[in-house]
Amino acid sequence: MSETTLRPGSGQARNLPRDVFLHLLAIVTLYWSAISVITLCWQYVNYFFPDVLNYNYGFAGNVRFAVSSLIIVFPVFIATSWFLNKIYAKESAVRESKIRKWLIYLTLFIAALVIIGDLIFVINNLLGGETTPRFLLKALSIIIVAGVVFGYYLDDVRRSVPAKLAKYVAWVCGAVVLIGIVGAFFIVGSPFTARQQQFDQQKISDLQNIQSQVAYYWQRKGQLPESLSSLNDAFSGYITPFDSQTNTPYEYKITAPTELVFELCADFNLPNDFKPTSSYTLPSQFNDRLWSHGKGRTCFSRSIDQQLYPPIKK
Repeated sequence: MSETTLRPGSGQARNLPRDVFLHLLAIVTLYWSAISVITLCWQYVNYFFPDVLNYNYGFAGNVRFAVSSLIIVFPVFIATSWFLNKIYAKESAVRESKIRKWLIYLTLFIAALVIIGDLIFVINNLLGGETTPRFLLKALSIIIVAGVVFGYYLDDVRRSVPAKLAKYVAWVCGAVVLIGIVGAFFIVGSPFTARQQQFDQQKISDLQNIQSQVAYYWQRKGQLPESLSSLNDAFSGYITPFDSQTNTPYEYKITAPTELVFELCADFNLPNDFKPTSSYTLPSQFNDRLWSHGKGRTCFSRSIDQQLYPPIKK
């Protein structure tokens, strides 16, 4: 027989596949939780210490993914660790199993490499003059997370029974994770706020599309369209988009026909004001500034430059 059922404490694991599954699950969820905590810490640093050369595209997405991971993965890690400790109390041989020892020493090895590499990186950048709080806090977050993992498992692997301190470590880590998750909702907003932001982003995308079609209409016909319905083209299949939230058409008004000036209006859920942190504007930020808006009805005035968009010769 490949597996032997023995009494608790008889010196062998009673169910080897079960032990491999639980120990692998505990280690994988530990790694995933640690990476998610570091990711969340980095996004907090990006939020409170913005870099003028880094507009932090994908910030909200990174925060949401880290929070989602911690909401699911971290409780699985805690529950798996708690269940393993219950098994250790009944079957001491499971705690001494080879799979557990190998995984713990692998974790110690990875944590040690992360700490050493991070320290080398910090010192190298300090010697190069990099002393910004943004950089130091990101490096510190890696050292703290890797240090806690390394210190806890180095102490645990030396013991024959779980330390009483493990409960307090679990409570402290749980409190830190909970604070990080709650704080993230204040930064990126609730799911309802996220949906409103998606509607606003879709409206900006639609208005940009309409603006391009208005310019193309002028190039082809030498005049501005009288209404948005004039842009519809059965031959090309183009249909002017509607506001997906209210299912109503966007507002369009010609304000100066001879100067080719017109307005596009929409009703937005949330403000999206562009606030540059320096006098230098990155090319990727320029479009955001053109479409910055407040809450409620906002109109964007546009003027077609005839030199940039000359009429198309027939």
